[in-house]
Amino acid sequence: METLIQRISLMAVPILLAVTCHEYAHGWVADRLGDPTARLSGRLTFNPLKHLDLFGTIVFILTRMIGWAKPVPVNPYNLRNPKRDMMLVSLAGFMANIILAVISGILFRSMYPFGIPFLPFEVNYPLNQMIIESARINIGLAIFNVIPIPPLDGSKVLAGFLPPALYDQFSKIEPYGFLILLLLIVTGAVNIVIEPLFYLSMRIILGPFM
Repeated sequence: METLIQRISLMAVPILLAVTCHEYAHGWVADRLGDPTARLSGRLTFNPLKHLDLFGTIVFILTRMIGWAKPVPVNPYNLRNPKRDMMLVSLAGFMANIILAVISGILFRSMYPFGIPFLPFEVNYPLNQMIIESARINIGLAIFNVIPIPPLDGSKVLAGFLPPALYDQFSKIEPYGFLILLLLIVTGAVNIVIEPLFYLSMRIILGPFM
């Protein structure tokens, strides 16, 4: 039976990589589109300590599927085309996690079922499990973040498609977005949305071996 220490040891590297690349992607795209806020605030970095959120990391460990990091600061007024560019900045994190999930899937398929030939089982087995966790975390983070509730990335993508009148109405829920998310997580309602897409994506990326 897996202990909490074993779970944390298997998830530590995948979580650090997933949240760091996610937030770095936001900052990098924003910087390329004219907003240096992330770079000037020291967030355009691969140092995971700059991005980790304690509560979001705990949620990752408990659910093995969803969680979050500290959002990278973005000033839309610095962007050349704020409405369009905010959508691109928001989608960058999603794409970073999808790329990491696909890489994890490629590694898993290439190692299945015997692992790396010159490594013993004691190394191959945890390495294999860590790759599965990487796929799980990156898929979960990608899907969770496209939920259109502030402050998740999906809310900014949706806002880019809304006409001004609807956008004004939608923006009114932003102060309550985190509380809404907590309620959805605690009640398990968020799983109703995420789980079907999550398990389908896991099946596609890791193949019939799962």
